[in-house]
Amino acid sequence: MSMKLIWSLCSCIWLVMAISTLAQTSDDSNAVLDTAGQALQSGVDYYIQPAITDNGGRFTLINRTELCPLYVGQENVSGPKGLPVTFSPFVEGETVVREGRDQKITFSAVTICVQSTTWKVGETDQDTQRRLIGTGEDENQSLPGRARNYFRITKQATPDGVYNLEWCPTEVCPTCRFICGSVGAIVENDKRLLALDGSVLPVVFERA
Repeated sequence: MSMKLIWSLCSCIWLVMAISTLAQTSDDSNAVLDTAGQALQSGVDYYIQPAITDNGGRFTLINRTELCPLYVGQENVSGPKGLPVTFSPFVEGETVVREGRDQKITFSAVTICVQSTTWKVGETDQDTQRRLIGTGEDENQSLPGRARNYFRITKQATPDGVYNLEWCPTEVCPTCRFICGSVGAIVENDKRLLALDGSVLPVVFERA
């Protein structure tokens, strides 16, 4: 085998390895990071909490006027309370939680309510006209792939490690035209509920 052919083969192998390395680096750069700077992993428990103090505490399950159903909300004050969640990417086999990708978010909790603890876009609050974030499996047959159960995480420009939660499940249905929205909080009867279509609540993720 001539030296020229060997050099050509080596160059091709190097090029393939370089492209693979760049792709992997790009994938890693899209990972959502926890407060320790580590990539979020699917199936692992994390607490979600406000990035800014005095904006309530960790995320938890809250009822409104009756015991059931349960909604996604916050502890009223910062502290050790709250319930952890797990993330389940829409892309089959994905183990890393990535920015701008559809994920199911589920509280790691057992309740007396006969319903899933997976997040879901729920009904519109009559006073604020904001869509509440409830829990349960999406049974809306007009939307494909249980679309109301899928949320995504987007990175804020600054500082590092601070994110917004959004609902815009275009991986679930690329051809659908959703009225997308970012997750924020509303206060109702001294309870902090999460909802779309208003102020945004920047968050961070802490491994449980």
